[in-house]
Amino acid sequence: MQDLTNYALFAHVVAFEGFSAAARELNIPKSTLSRRVSDLEKELGVRLLNRSTRKLSLTDVGREVLVHCQTLIDAAQAAEHVTQRVREKPRGRVRLSSPYAISQGLLVQILPDFMAMYPDVTIDLVTTNQPVNLIEQHIDIALRVRDVIEDSSLIARRILPSPQGLFAHPALLQQFGEPSHPKDLLQWPALSLHQSSGRYQWSFTSATHETHVLSYQARLITDDMNMLKAAAVARQGVVALPNYICRDEWVRGDLVRVLKDWQMPVGILHLVYPHRRGLLPAVRKLIDVLVERMPDAAGAVGIGASE
Repeated sequence: MQDLTNYALFAHVVAFEGFSAAARELNIPKSTLSRRVSDLEKELGVRLLNRSTRKLSLTDVGREVLVHCQTLIDAAQAAEHVTQRVREKPRGRVRLSSPYAISQGLLVQILPDFMAMYPDVTIDLVTTNQPVNLIEQHIDIALRVRDVIEDSSLIARRILPSPQGLFAHPALLQQFGEPSHPKDLLQWPALSLHQSSGRYQWSFTSATHETHVLSYQARLITDDMNMLKAAAVARQGVVALPNYICRDEWVRGDLVRVLKDWQMPVGILHLVYPHRRGLLPAVRKLIDVLVERMPDAAGAVGIGASE
């Protein structure tokens, strides 16, 4: 595509009635400006300006060319105004990725209000428990429950902890006995979320800082935490879930905590987005709203409670 810079420089020289004034306004050397206009004349094969020691004047063809140059400048300014409006007012599409439980527990409290506040913003919510590549999948913001975010290409903002525990129906304790150590669970039926690593293991730390990793084979593997909870209530196995997911069943006695004296890794809810400048206002505004409102939304459903 043809470089249009020299056309704009030519228009500036005419607007400021000379090379010296135009060079000062553009903050470039006068010699550079004069050379660029001469290059344009050579490229076009015509003289655009009559130069003299006293003043510059347009040639007839230069006057016609100037009209089109001014059109280019006006178009560029109009484009700048469009981008400025986009920067100032949240609008456009934002792709947000979230695990199912966070979407159903927290985002339902936040996104409808955000959409009402910013009617020009479209939310594309990708709900999945599988890892997403923000760059390749064009995700603007992702919510992730991890102990740490190691990807240096992402900005990670810690929102709050989400403790988890082992839960089972009381009948399983009667059947297999009250476990006092993770190894006592070897014969228990297990239920599990999908593990992207392919390794199905639970990690434990005791009050005396003893650590133990227990490998298990799951009877049910699914990304649906409510399905896992229902299977546990139906006495089909022991399951590791965030405490808040099982809060109501726990209170009713349909589920009990197993190995209460052993702590499992605490998931940390993070908000992550690509490490880049110039975030669109819609993306930045949604980030701000999520950071501000998610702790209260989490508290309303019991996320963050250790017991």
